[in-house]
Amino acid sequence: MKMYLNDNNESTDPIIIEQSLKAWVMSKVDDWGDYYDSNYSDKHQEYYRLWRGQWAAEDKTRQAERSRIIAPALQQAVESNVAEIEEATFGRGTYFDIRDNMGDSDTADIEFLRNKLHEDFDMCKVRRDVSECLINSAVFGNGIGEVVLEEVNEMKPSTESIMDGAMEAVGVTVSKRTAVRLRPILPQNFRIDPTATNIEEALGVAIDEFVGQHTVEQLQEQGVYRDIEIGTASDDFEIEADQSSFTTYQDDKTRLTKYYGLVPRHMLEEELDYELDEEDKEKYWIEAVVIIANEGHLLKAEASPYMMKDRPVVAFPWDVVPSRFWGRGVCEKGYNSQKALDAELRARIDALALTVHPMLAMDATRIPRGTKPEIRAGKILLTNGDPKEIINPFNFGNVSQITFAQAQALQTMVQQSTGAVDSSGVGGSINGEATAAGISMSLGAIIKRHKRTLINFQDSFLIPFIKKAAWRYMQYEPELYPVSDYNFRASSTLGIIAREYEVSQLVQLLQTMGKETPYYPIMLKSIVDNMNLSNREELIGLIDEAAKPNPEATKNAQETQAAQLAFQASQTAALSSQAQESNARAQKLMIEAQAIPQEMEIDRIKAITTNLRDGENDDREFERRLAVADRMLKDKEMTLRNNNQQRGSNNGIQ
Repeated sequence: MKMYLNDNNESTDPIIIEQSLKAWVMSKVDDWGDYYDSNYSDKHQEYYRLWRGQWAAEDKTRQAERSRIIAPALQQAVESNVAEIEEATFGRGTYFDIRDNMGDSDTADIEFLRNKLHEDFDMCKVRRDVSECLINSAVFGNGIGEVVLEEVNEMKPSTESIMDGAMEAVGVTVSKRTAVRLRPILPQNFRIDPTATNIEEALGVAIDEFVGQHTVEQLQEQGVYRDIEIGTASDDFEIEADQSSFTTYQDDKTRLTKYYGLVPRHMLEEELDYELDEEDKEKYWIEAVVIIANEGHLLKAEASPYMMKDRPVVAFPWDVVPSRFWGRGVCEKGYNSQKALDAELRARIDALALTVHPMLAMDATRIPRGTKPEIRAGKILLTNGDPKEIINPFNFGNVSQITFAQAQALQTMVQQSTGAVDSSGVGGSINGEATAAGISMSLGAIIKRHKRTLINFQDSFLIPFIKKAAWRYMQYEPELYPVSDYNFRASSTLGIIAREYEVSQLVQLLQTMGKETPYYPIMLKSIVDNMNLSNREELIGLIDEAAKPNPEATKNAQETQAAQLAFQASQTAALSSQAQESNARAQKLMIEAQAIPQEMEIDRIKAITTNLRDGENDDREFERRLAVADRMLKDKEMTLRNNNQQRGSNNGIQ
C-alpha cells in the first residue's frame, strides 16, 4: 500500500484518513484470515481429525466404502514425537537456566531471579500449557502461545495475636499480585501478516476467538476494558475451538479480537485518553495493543504498555518451511501414508464383511407371502421347495494375505516419514533381524531430527517466553523481582531415545576398562545420569561418595609407601657397601698383579747371577740358568693367572 505524508508526518490518503482504528484493524485481521482459510484451514482441520481418529464423509476413497476405521499410526507418531521433546525439556526438572552478564561478579540477583521464576511458573502451571503448545505444533505445524497478565490472590499461612497477646490465631493472609501465564492458541484463531516469517518482523499479529461473555464483563468491571455495550456475537465456524462439532454454543459468548502490532499514529491518537511520548509523536507507525469485541466495539486501544515494546505472543514451527511462518508438523509428514493405510484397512474390512456375511439371492416366487428376507442366527425361512434351489449365497472367496503385508509396509512408511520410533520402523535388518549397526544408524538419524525440532522450540518459543515473563514481572512486580541485569540461557537435555542410545554406547565403553581405572567412576556416573530412575540423584551421590578417597586408607597407604622407600634405601646402601668392598678387592689384586712381574724379574736376575765366575764354563752355566728361569717364570705366570680368574669368578657369584 503506497502512502503519502504531509509536513506533519500524517497520511494524505483520503481512504486512510476516513478509516477508523477499529475498521483498519478488522480489515487487516479479515485479510489475514482469508489467507489462512485459503491455504491452511482445510488441511489443519483434516490433520486434527486424523489425530483424534474422527471419520468424515470426505475421507471416503470409494463410493462403496462402508468401513470408517482410522489407523492409529499417526496418533502414535504425534504422541511419540511430543513425548520426546517434553522429556528433553522437562526430564531433569529444571528446564531453563539464567546466566549473569559478563564481568558481573555479583550473581546473587540472577540466582534469585532463576529460583523465583521457577516458583511462579510452577504456580501458574506453565509446563502444562507448554505441553499443549507442543501438541498443537505436532498436529498443525505451529505451536502458538499468548503471554497474559492476570491478577491472582496469593494466600499465605499467618498467625495473629488475640486476647491481648495471650493466644495466637492461625489463619491465612490474602494478597493480590500479578501473575504471568502462557495461554495456548489454536492456529485457526491466530492471524499474522502473510509476508512475515516470525512474530517480530510482522506488521502485526492478532488472536481472533470466542470467549465467555462473563470474561469480558469481569475485565470491564476491573477497568481493563472500556465499559461499553458489546452486543452479541455472530456465528463464525472458522474460529470455533472444535470445528468437528455439529452443535455450537450460541448464548453468552463474545468474539474477541486482540491485535498486537503497528498501527498508524493518527488513528491511535483519536482513541487515546492520554498523549503519546515525544518520541512516539515523531513516528508514523506506533506499536500498540487494540482489542475489539464482536467486530465493531473497541474495548481497548493504547500504545504498547510493555517496557521492552515486545509483542506478548510466542510461536515456533515443528519443522521450518523456508520463507513461511506456518511450519510443517508431524501430521503433515505422515498424511499421505496415513491416508493410504486407512484405505487399505477399510478395503480389507469391507472384503472381510462380504466373506463372513455374503450376499444372498432368493427366488421371490417360492417364498411364502409376508416372509421378511433377513438373515440372523437361528432364523427359520419357509420356502416352497428345496432351499438349496431357492436361496443361493454369493461366494467372494477369502481375504488375500498380501493386504496384511501392505498394511505393515504403510505403517512403517508413516513412522519413517514422522521420525516416530517403533520396532518395525528401525532400519538396518538382516534376514528380518535388526542389527546393532543398523539400529545405531537409525536411532542416530532420529535423534538428529528431534534435536532440530528441539532447537526450534527453544530458540523461538521457550527462551522468548522466559524473557517476556521476566520482563513482565520486573515491570509489574518490582518488589518481588528487584532485578535489572540479566542474560538468559535455556538448558535442555537429551530425550528418552537419545538417552537410551547414549547409555548403550557408554556401557560398551565401560566394558573396555577395569574397575581400578580412574575413569571408571566417571563413566558409571554418566550412565546413571542418563537413566530415567526415580532415585537417580541418590545413586549419583553414592557414586561420588565412593569415589572420594578414605582419609584412614590414604594415611595407611602413605605409611606403607614410606616403609617401602626406607627398605629400598637400606637395600641400596647395603649393595653400595658391597660394591665398594668389591672395588677395593679388585684394586688390590690389580696392584698385586702389577707387582708380580717386578718380583719375578728380580728373582730371575738373582737366580741367574748367583755363584757365577768369569770364564767360558760360567757363560754356559749362565745360559742354562737363564733357560730354567724363563721356564719357571712362565709356570708362575700361568699359576697366578689361574688364581686371579678363580677369585674373579667367586666375586661375581657374591
